[in-house]
Amino acid sequence: MAKILVADDEKDLEVLIKQKFRQKIREREYEFVFAVNGRDALDKLAKNPDTDLVVTDINMPEMDGLTLLVKLNESNPLLKSVIVSAYGDMKNIRTAMNRGAFDFITKPVNFDDLAITMERTLEHVAHLRQTLQAVRENSILKMYVDENVLNFMGGQEFEKALTKNETVEATVAFIDICSFTSISENEAPDTVVKLLNSYFEIMVEEILAQGGYIDKFIGDAIMAVFRDEFHLDRALDACIAVRDKIAALPPFNDGVTFAPKVSIGINSGEMISGNIGSASLRRLDFTVIGDSVNIAQRLQSAATEGQILIPEAAYEHVRESFNCKRVGEMSLKNKAKAVVLYEVVG
Repeated sequence: MAKILVADDEKDLEVLIKQKFRQKIREREYEFVFAVNGRDALDKLAKNPDTDLVVTDINMPEMDGLTLLVKLNESNPLLKSVIVSAYGDMKNIRTAMNRGAFDFITKPVNFDDLAITMERTLEHVAHLRQTLQAVRENSILKMYVDENVLNFMGGQEFEKALTKNETVEATVAFIDICSFTSISENEAPDTVVKLLNSYFEIMVEEILAQGGYIDKFIGDAIMAVFRDEFHLDRALDACIAVRDKIAALPPFNDGVTFAPKVSIGINSGEMISGNIGSASLRRLDFTVIGDSVNIAQRLQSAATEGQILIPEAAYEHVRESFNCKRVGEMSLKNKAKAVVLYEVVG
């Protein structure tokens, strides 16, 4: 749902907007917050930090719309604004655009035009946020990013977003290629790398298809993270596909008869998401850490070829959607009590 703040001292506009967009409001596509001037708008934004778009008049008491644009650029450069004003002369339009307005609509308002403009602006905001998220999740870029690059890509606000540390609810999957060490000890380096990369390509494709992202490659294993709605279900779908596709692979070539299998550990729960590493070396890894992550890794270590192991808490969430069988209790490192494990069959 998109949250839109409308700043205008004309109360009629609030009534008209609620009438025009009543269907989107009813269907929870749009949520509107209204302010009577620029100062009131800043107060409302402080209470609604998840606002996606600001629609503002120019001529308002206490703080006008052009001053509001300056304040918005200082506090949140990713937040986009649309000016709706009776002052449609070129001077006001140029001033608004120079201060960061995304578009300009003149009064009396053509609401069809406003609707199209709002949709286009919201799409632009969504694209910016997706780009930011992609950068946050790209460990290679962050490994070498420096202050100049950060400033070029959005300045201090971008850097704050990039380095944001938070507690999240997510699912972590560790996927290991069983017995791959024997290949690395007996084959030429070029063959080993090509073989491993071919396996990783299959894994990555299935993980991305389910909305997950690659946290890191660890030798011949992958750590993947799934966030947002149904993250555990999507992680299981991805890992089942990985297991089945890897197992069905033909021999790499006539000289390499290695039949790959994977062992997988999956766990859901609360974890800390942030940049971990050395700032002085500019080696920061945007990753997740915590007990939930550690358990997933230990489950992978306990899994045998072709096994996908989850703890009992995860099983209770997916028992109606996935075919699982009880493996039994197992003692895990640093856990006082044995953990009941289930194997995800399909």
